[in-house]
This record gives sequence, C-alpha cells and structure tokens, in this order.
Amino acid sequence: MGRPTALHFTPDAEANRLLAAEPLATMIGMLLDQQVTMESAFRGPYLLKERLGGRLDAAQIAAMPADDLEAVFKARPALHRFPGSMAKRTQALCQHLVEHYGGDAANVWKRAKTGDELLARVRALPGFGADKARIFVGLLGKRLGVRPAGWEQVAADWATIADVDRYERIAEIRDAKRERKRAARDTSAG
Repeated sequence: MGRPTALHFTPDAEANRLLAAEPLATMIGMLLDQQVTMESAFRGPYLLKERLGGRLDAAQIAAMPADDLEAVFKARPALHRFPGSMAKRTQALCQHLVEHYGGDAANVWKRAKTGDELLARVRALPGFGADKARIFVGLLGKRLGVRPAGWEQVAADWATIADVDRYERIAEIRDAKRERKRAARDTSAG
C-alpha cells in the first residue's frame, strides 16, 4: 500500500492532503483529538502550519518560547477548545520527537519491528494515553500502511478515526464512539 494523497478526516481538502503528506501533522492531529470534534482536531495541524509561516517542523515548535506557541494556538479561530494546555502538549510532543527521533515523527514507526514495539513507542509520546496510542497504531496501519508484525493485535479494536476512508464516515465513527461511551457508563453504573 502506497501512502495516500489525503486522509479524509476534515471537510478541508488542503488539511486532508497535509495529514497524508506530513507525519508530524498526522501525529499532532491525533494529539489534538480530545474534547473537540475529530474534524477540528485534524484541521488543527493545517492552521498551525499556516500560522508558523508555512512550516510544520518539530524542532521549530520545540524551541519556541512557550508563550509564543500559546499565542499561536489562541489566535482566532483557536486551534483547540483548550488552546493553552494543547499548546503545551504539542510542544512537549515536539520536544520528545527532537530528543528521541531526530525531530522526525515518522521515525517513531520507521524502525518498529513489531506491533508491540510500535505501540510502546507511540504510548511513550507525551499526550498519548493507552487508548489514543492504540487508535494511532490503527490509523498508521489502516491508513498509512505502517504494518509491523502484530500491529493488528495492538491496534484499537473498536471504530475509530482509523476507519475513516472518506469524510462521510466521520458521522458513523462519532456515533459509534458515543455508543461505546454510553455502554461504558451503563456498565460502570450497573
């Protein structure tokens, strides 16, 4: 499977092309995917790139004064519902990438030989909890062809953004996510 020309996670064709072309954009979109719509989260990297002068570079983001990056996130329209905390998380993610992967997000998965190793690498990223890491492994495997041995066993086994092959599927995934949360609440309450 070759790399797709777009990931259809937003109604914005340019943002979708960026997600497919730049691993850091995909990773930041996944990071931002909490307490906002999937579309908004995955459009965030495109807006961030525009606001940073047309470059999305982990080293640049890692080295920025925190207040400057926060101002970029807070500019209207804000890049997230919680722009301050997400600016900090994005910067921590980029600092981790610089320190451990030479600033290249793709290096997180390029040398992973097994699904377990890939999951461990993604799980170690700032802002990637257990479920988010599994979702991202699924996104890498299903949408970007990153498939080390055993990746399917560690990827999310529920409907996620990784299952979106066309924009119209977002609503289905959102409904499935709501149902999963409802079922979890019912289980814990009962």
